[in-house]
Amino acid sequence: MNLDLSVMPLPSDNSAEPIYAAVDIGSNSFHLIVARLEHGEIRPLHVLAEKVQLGKNLNNHLLTDEAIQRGLACLERFQQLLSSVKPVKIKAVGTNALRQARNRNAFTEPAEALLGAPIDVIYGREEARLVYLGVAHTLADDEKSRLVVDIGGGSTEFILGQRFEPKKLESLQLGCVSYSDAFFVDGVITKHNFNRAYEQASLEVSHIRRNFKHSQWAEAVGSSGTLQAIELMITVAGWRSEGIDRKSLNKLRKTLLKFDLVDEINLAGLSERRRGVITAGVAITTAIFDVLGVEVMRTSSGALREGVIYDLMGRLGHEDVRERSIQAMLQRYSVDVPTSETVGNYARHLASLTASSWRLADEDIALLTWAARLHEIGIGISQKHYNRHSAYVIENSDMPGFSQGDQIVMSRLLRGHRGKLPPYLFDDIPSKKREKFARMLVLLRLAVILKHAGPTTIEPDFTARAKGEKLKVRFPDAWRRTHPLTLWEVSESKTAFEKLGVKVQITNEHT
Repeated sequence: MNLDLSVMPLPSDNSAEPIYAAVDIGSNSFHLIVARLEHGEIRPLHVLAEKVQLGKNLNNHLLTDEAIQRGLACLERFQQLLSSVKPVKIKAVGTNALRQARNRNAFTEPAEALLGAPIDVIYGREEARLVYLGVAHTLADDEKSRLVVDIGGGSTEFILGQRFEPKKLESLQLGCVSYSDAFFVDGVITKHNFNRAYEQASLEVSHIRRNFKHSQWAEAVGSSGTLQAIELMITVAGWRSEGIDRKSLNKLRKTLLKFDLVDEINLAGLSERRRGVITAGVAITTAIFDVLGVEVMRTSSGALREGVIYDLMGRLGHEDVRERSIQAMLQRYSVDVPTSETVGNYARHLASLTASSWRLADEDIALLTWAARLHEIGIGISQKHYNRHSAYVIENSDMPGFSQGDQIVMSRLLRGHRGKLPPYLFDDIPSKKREKFARMLVLLRLAVILKHAGPTTIEPDFTARAKGEKLKVRFPDAWRRTHPLTLWEVSESKTAFEKLGVKVQITNEHT
């Protein structure tokens, strides 16, 4: 077992501050951090890292059985620590390997059962945002613009930022595990193989050069095990006292090329868990330096896992970046805000009334409410089939704070909120979550119908009760008399509701 363990002593005063945990399910390594917030900064209590190589041999976009078993075994060990410290909240994120894998559910479903928490597979730019959040808290709080680079196992993230605010985010498909598989087959090191990896990485990075060139930042910062390993080998060799520069990077390249196989690499400062991917990592790093004009790069201990913790604490402290993303989408597509808020209010009210019976968690209600508020964004493209346009936009937009799964759920809700239900609606929804999704969609369809009854108060004057596959909605008599069209629309939608597995009954307040 290749396990790095760093345990910091618990505070002696038994602080009442809650403990949080973040799990970074990377393509090369899995990381766990357990921390608490002290004076606005996280204090790590336990940090675990294990080489898993979940993304190894992902050529057909399928996780291998061996990789899945390695990953689950690692999480089982992580769970032992989590069980002992009992964090109030666990946030787990999956990166490139799970983004790419068509069979990701074969891993995520048993993994979620092990952790007792959902695994959010995040898009590349969301990964970049979280990396920057973790790094920014380790740097001076000044006005200096920075380029932050994180080389992972399957992707590399690039961020331009200032203070705690990322300005530009990008994620490229180049990583030390995928490049090791592609260019150093069977661990064979040759100058030709290295140059092929370098040239391919240079080509990929050249696509973002215009937005990340040297004139746009004052300092380069590296955040990843790969870049930290490179810095450590350079400093141990005595080529620099800290950081990475072109000259030392070239010396390291020449040193690595003296070996014939990656398993033979024996350099001071290089850990066993990095040996198999370091040659590809140096090729990628060299390409980044050359294409983006980096002269010197320092490294940061902050990374994705720390960013996840800060983001989690922000959500719990009502500083949720997801709300900013929703507001941005509403503005970008010139949505009628009063109508948006009306539908969101109806959806939230219906969900709160049925949450206990239908086991809707706070996150489910939040996603449903956000989807309701966004239901008309497709009108900005075309009134005809606007629900299809809304669904496409949500699934394919960069929405900071939202995971890939979150966006798929909202997209499918928007696709099915009116008209006929397409046969593929449930295809990307995990089987265990389909019943809940169907019930959320029933609530959204009702909320959209109710918008024609006009604006609502914060607490609409109707009640709803769910029991199994039945949903009974009670309206006051006076409301029923003045909204015959709305009642007719609900009646006309019963067939769609039943296809979603729910029988909806509209009654008066005395029934």
